[in-house]
Formats: sequence, C-alpha cells, structure tokens
Amino acid sequence: MKWIALCLLAFAALVAAPRAEATTTCGITSITNLAFGAVDPTGTAVDTTATINYSCTYSGFLGILYGSYITMCVSLGQDALGNLAPRTLVDPLTDLMQYNVYKDANRTAIWGVVNNVTYSPLTVTAFVPLLNNGSAVTGSVTAYGRVTAGQSTLSPGSYTGTIVGGTAGTAVTYSYSEALLALGTYPTSCTAGGTVAAATVAGPSTSVTASVAAKCTLATATDLNFGSVPGLLRSNTDQTSLVRATCTNRAAYQIGLDNGQNASGSVRRMAGGGRFVTYELYRDTQRTLRWGTALNTDTMTGTGSGAEQTLTVYGRVPIQAAAVAGTYSDIVTITVTY
Repeated sequence: MKWIALCLLAFAALVAAPRAEATTTCGITSITNLAFGAVDPTGTAVDTTATINYSCTYSGFLGILYGSYITMCVSLGQDALGNLAPRTLVDPLTDLMQYNVYKDANRTAIWGVVNNVTYSPLTVTAFVPLLNNGSAVTGSVTAYGRVTAGQSTLSPGSYTGTIVGGTAGTAVTYSYSEALLALGTYPTSCTAGGTVAAATVAGPSTSVTASVAAKCTLATATDLNFGSVPGLLRSNTDQTSLVRATCTNRAAYQIGLDNGQNASGSVRRMAGGGRFVTYELYRDTQRTLRWGTALNTDTMTGTGSGAEQTLTVYGRVPIQAAAVAGTYSDIVTITVTY
C-alpha cells in the first residue's frame, strides 16, 4: 500500500509540475512557385496552385507523456509593391498583371495575413501525439491562384513577381496547448488560448510567373459593294469596306489582302457570267497605295492596343472597256501576321 501511495504522489507531482523547457515550434518548410503559364489578355481567367508545406515539433522534459494541440494561421504575404488584393506581376515595360490567391478551390476567399480584418490567413490545426517528443509532424495546404480575365491592355512578354516572406508577410502564427497524456483541446485561435504566448515564425518569399504571347484575331469584314455601276465604265467608281482586328497591346501586326479568286496575274477581277470587271484595293484615301500581301511592302501595318481596331479598305473600279450588264463578284482572303 505504501508503494501505491508513493506512485500516486509521484503522479500528482508530475501533473502539478511544469514541463522544464518544454516547447512547441512550427514553421513553413517550403513553398512551391506560383506559375500561371500563358495568359491571353482577351481570354478567360487562368488558374494555378501552389503547395505550402509546414511542420511542428514538440520537445521537452518527459515530452513523451505529453501531446501538443496547435492552432496555426498561415499568412500569405503581399507582393513586392505592397499589394494584397489584387497582387501584381510586372513585365520589363512596367505593365502590371493582376492576380489573386485564394484559400479555397472555388476561389472566393482571398488569402491574407494575420491582423488584416478584410483578408484573413488560413487557419489549420495540428496535433503532436504522445511518444513523439522531438519528432516533426508535417502537413501541407494548397494556395489557389487566379489571373483575372479582362486585362486586355497587357503586352507580350514575361511577367514576374514575388509574394514577400517575413513576419509581416508569408509566415506562421501559432498558439499551442500542452496536455498530459494528450488530454487537451486546441487553442481558441492562433493568437490566444495556448499554454504560452503565441509566436510568429517568418516564412520564405515565393516566386510568381506568367507570360503573354502576341495574338491577333480578325472579325468578319464588311462587304465592299460598288453598287449599280453604268456598264460603260467611263469614270472611276469608289467605295470602302472595313476590316476589324483585335491584337495584343503593343504587338506589331501586318494585314494583307490577296488578289482574289479571279485575278489575272496581279490584276484583281470580279467575275460574272464568264466575263470580268477589274477593280483594285488600296490602303489610302487617295487610292495610290495598293493593298497586297507582301510583308513590309504593301500590307497594312499597325500596333495592337488590346481593343478592336478598324481598318478601312479603299476600293475602286477604274475606267475600262464597257462591261456586259450583270452581277460581278470576287472573294478576297484577309491574312494577319504578328
């Protein structure tokens, strides 16, 4: 009986005694880069993910008899310009590409930092069980990135950025409760309710990348309709049509018009009933600059703005031999080179 009493007294003393130099430490071990890849400024949003790995370790006197309940806040820092929502990437021309990082796969909750009332960090829990004194308990969380759509003024090139680490940026803030025989509960938050005062451990910076390629799209061109022309063709008949193109901001482009389906050599012709009426297409109102397909020679050149641009085709049916009454037409192919 005396031996049992001594054991009970020793157990009671153990319960009452503080853990000498007992401590729980947590931190971010690594973060993968957030790589968006190719972004189309006139297209849809582009998504990617990154993985944040963390670990926690409990160590202390008689630590094998204790468990540690940990509540962590994983903060994801601002970009290098101090922006949080949206964060930004920059190209060599100082164009800014906006993106956000979210805590959820649906990309509705922007990932922030501790003490930011609008954009909070991600809260996770970890448990170091009995018999794990000095051993690391590891885990990971996913960051969901998105480059938002509607950034039509982005220029071609490579975009880079950084999510800043440090105690005010990417970091882990945690509170923990040590419990004998692991009979405990998690702290109410990452900043309060633990055995000791909460701690913040700085995390690493993270690289973010994206790219934009030059791109042009052509909308449907309007018909060039010369209307009803007297068959004697004793004077020039002029009309215009429109070509609409949308090209990436700052992207150089050239638009060419071929000679049509009925050309004789380089002479454009409209056909009807086995007969022909010649015509020509020009790049200028004076109708002196022929519009063809030879790059850097007779194409229309321009620079994209990210918005639709309208180009005018100046057509002319020149003076020529009388034509038989009828309907004459041709089809011209438009090409864009960028």
